[in-house]
Amino acid sequence: MTVDHKLCMIPGPIEFHEDVLNAMATPACSHVDPTFIPIFGECIELVRKAFLTSGQPFIICGSGTLGWDMTAANLVEAGEEVLVCNTGYFGDRFGECFETYGAKVTHVRCPIGNATAVEDVAKALESKTFKLVSITQVDTSTGVLNRVKEITKLVKEKSPNTLVAVDGVCSIGAEELRMDEWGVDVALTASQKALGVPPGLAVLAASKKAIEAFQNRSTPVPNYYANWTRWLPIMNAYESRKPAYFATPAVQLVKALHVALKQLTGRGMDNVFEAHRVASKKFKDTLESWGLKLVPTSRDVAANTMTAVYYPEGIAATDLLPKISAHGVVAAGGLHVEIAPKYFRLGHMSISVLEQERGHLDTTLKAVENALKENSYNF
Repeated sequence: MTVDHKLCMIPGPIEFHEDVLNAMATPACSHVDPTFIPIFGECIELVRKAFLTSGQPFIICGSGTLGWDMTAANLVEAGEEVLVCNTGYFGDRFGECFETYGAKVTHVRCPIGNATAVEDVAKALESKTFKLVSITQVDTSTGVLNRVKEITKLVKEKSPNTLVAVDGVCSIGAEELRMDEWGVDVALTASQKALGVPPGLAVLAASKKAIEAFQNRSTPVPNYYANWTRWLPIMNAYESRKPAYFATPAVQLVKALHVALKQLTGRGMDNVFEAHRVASKKFKDTLESWGLKLVPTSRDVAANTMTAVYYPEGIAATDLLPKISAHGVVAAGGLHVEIAPKYFRLGHMSISVLEQERGHLDTTLKAVENALKENSYNF
């Protein structure tokens, strides 16, 4: 890390381990090179360990948004019903993605700072039959943690044929998600969040039920790049340690992902989940002890990977964020359209949590504290 580097403590991209970055700094390598094929193959196997699933992983060049595209394009046909558990900006956008492919989308919304009410999902399920229910586990715009386990259990009881898809972009690799045990059919994320890899990879896992739904669709997949018809043979080939080609994978990013997934899964996912719970509590306890108010309405619905916090009265984004930056930490402004000027966001995941000897969390809190003092805030 260079001397003038400012800690990137937003909810992603995050800080990256030097071994992950070193894996990126490798010479040119063919995507069908004999040394690369087993790396890609093992990455697919490691995704299963991180997602706690026996399902089918996909590792494809793209942002987390590509995970939405893969879910909507491959699993939902025009005219089918989709229920979106919406806790903010990214629920809106996932809904837009489904609509792009002709789905009829129903949103279960809630007040800002709240998680989706399970009883509201139950009412929606009684109104019609849905092909798929989507849940944003952590909406990065509000810092709210949705009740994936409870909602999925409800869906499976009320509508057993309905698929459940989890947007885990700001959660997978840090928040507890037990894909097979909970009955989740699709879980998706992006490399630059809790997996701890620079941006550029969409990482998704699909259950056997989801793959069967894809295979049994009655219309062609209305997408070229995101089409699982093209990607399934590629994933299967690499996992069998054989070369294959549809579109060139991001070789260096896959090498970095390999390092990051080995680090992550080597800790044991239960240990990873608990470390993020403990670190989040300490982080939020400190902010609240200063009199700051969190966007989530209670700790029960607050994410462990990030914190969304309101500015104190009389202090604006332009007052606080530049001063935090001047102390060597990059924080993010608000994103939710209704309250964007009123709050800011901090990320705490991956090595910042799992290797606290690096001091990222303490440095971030100190930067916020100093910035508040420089704005004459009374603690």
